[in-house]
Amino acid sequence: MARAADARILVLDGAMGTMIQGYKPDEATYRGERFRNHSRDVGGNNELLTLTAPEIIREIHQAFLDAGADIICTNTFSANRISQADYGLAEIAHELNVAAARLAREGADAASTPERPRWVAGAIGPTNRTASISPDVNDPGFRNITFDELVEAYGESARGLIEGGVDILLVETVFDTLNAKAAIYAIELLRDEGIDVPPVIVSGTITDRSGRTLTGQTPEAFWTSISHARPFAVGLNCALGAGEMRAHIRALSQVADTRISAYPNAGLPNEMGGYDETPEETGGSLGEWARSGLVNIVGGCCGTRPEHIAAIAEAVEGVAPRKVPARAARLRLSGLEMFEAPAWRRPGTEEDAA
Repeated sequence: MARAADARILVLDGAMGTMIQGYKPDEATYRGERFRNHSRDVGGNNELLTLTAPEIIREIHQAFLDAGADIICTNTFSANRISQADYGLAEIAHELNVAAARLAREGADAASTPERPRWVAGAIGPTNRTASISPDVNDPGFRNITFDELVEAYGESARGLIEGGVDILLVETVFDTLNAKAAIYAIELLRDEGIDVPPVIVSGTITDRSGRTLTGQTPEAFWTSISHARPFAVGLNCALGAGEMRAHIRALSQVADTRISAYPNAGLPNEMGGYDETPEETGGSLGEWARSGLVNIVGGCCGTRPEHIAAIAEAVEGVAPRKVPARAARLRLSGLEMFEAPAWRRPGTEEDAA
């Protein structure tokens, strides 16, 4: 995959949730036969459909592959024990990840050719808890999750995805960098066990036009916080449409010494929660990013359908990927913003005198 990414811009698939909504699954569909008598409602638990209606997920993967996606993502955004606990299904988290990875693997392998391989990214979402922010405005020090609990949940998900055969681990939609650090640490623990861990992509999300994550970091600070993991790629997804995301991708591309991924929403949501940006608009924006040398991997997030992915694939066809810069030989520290020390010069040299 690294050779392919060095040769051309790779295309990621689009929004799983939007596609699932198009099937209009009801409670009975989500339950299937296996969970027919489950004690809690499971409607909206999209990850459960991997087990109860796999034909829907299989068709979605195929639609994105047909549209030109090089990489398809597993249906596992919330397939972790923390999120699944809301449905009383925490204990099937590992099974969900294995099954989803195998389902995507089946589609990618069937679509692959020697000239055009396809890959599977194991999606690891942020969970519905945050390690850095209190959910109680009256108690700023309170947390409803611990770092160790996040590590355990992320590790279980990653282990299942690897067992199912993914090519990439995609830690995505990061709104709290401490959550991402827990995921990175969990993945490193698997590596310490001797497990063959695939490359990792880390994708943050800028939550509004302020240009910061929910926990207040700029894209540059976000990169500095996770750069120690040496990810295959770093990028941004969700929350913003392409028009609003470009400046933040540009900022990230200027500091990151790895590949840049970008998969924006199909514009900002409208009053009904839908997305109005056309495939031509999305493709046009990402095509311009590609020609400007900003990206290595592109795709779509909320609201993007196969038509959007086809337009993106066409727009970046034949455009050279961003050239990964050399690693910066200077001190960088991250808080809410990145601090970069001046380049070091050997004392007594001509450079030092200058």
